[in-house]
Amino acid sequence: MSSSAQRRLAEIRSRIIACARCPELRAYCASIAADPPRAHRGERYWARPVPALGDPHARVVLVGLAPGAHGSNRTGRMFTGDASGDFLYPALYRAGFASQPHATHRRDGLRLHDCFITAALRCAPPGNKPTPAQLRRCFPYLLEEFDVLTGVRVLVALGAIGFSAILRVLRERGFGFPAQTPRFAHGAEYRAVADGRTVYVVASYHPSRQNTNTGKLTAAMLDAVLRRARDLAESK
Repeated sequence: MSSSAQRRLAEIRSRIIACARCPELRAYCASIAADPPRAHRGERYWARPVPALGDPHARVVLVGLAPGAHGSNRTGRMFTGDASGDFLYPALYRAGFASQPHATHRRDGLRLHDCFITAALRCAPPGNKPTPAQLRRCFPYLLEEFDVLTGVRVLVALGAIGFSAILRVLRERGFGFPAQTPRFAHGAEYRAVADGRTVYVVASYHPSRQNTNTGKLTAAMLDAVLRRARDLAESK
């Protein structure tokens, strides 16, 4: 990737962190930081929009939902500091995408290889339920990241909202789905094509506590999705 592209990713990151497009979310995140639960008393919360992270040469991009109120909103890094990250990063490590199986804070040494993690929304929403208007305001950042990450071959949706955001990105950039009508389901796989370029979409249930504690998403299920993503990324 050119130094120009790296600068573009850094510039997107800076604008995300400073974003104030959703004042109601900025106020909500600040209120969470001002009155944290006992487990996080005394900690300094990030309490700002959370930027993406990962390998700028990534062929695999994961698109999640939004920061957790006491996870990413606290630590400032996607899927870091809560149960979702505790489930996701070991799977990424097993698949060879992460340098270590744990993610506790921004400076814990974690590095991603051939993988980039982003989200449909960059601020923690009340009840973990973003509104359509909030998703629309945040969408341009996801589109910009896709434009910069020109080596992407596989987009992994972590949950239905991430899936919808991926489809919108691809359609905005002229991709079509030959003989397919994409619908969200765990393990669903679609091929999108535009001007001779092929990008695959693979769907997974979100690694939220609600899904992992109930067995709706197991470690084996997520491992299978990530293995498939790697196979597709490496396919000719």
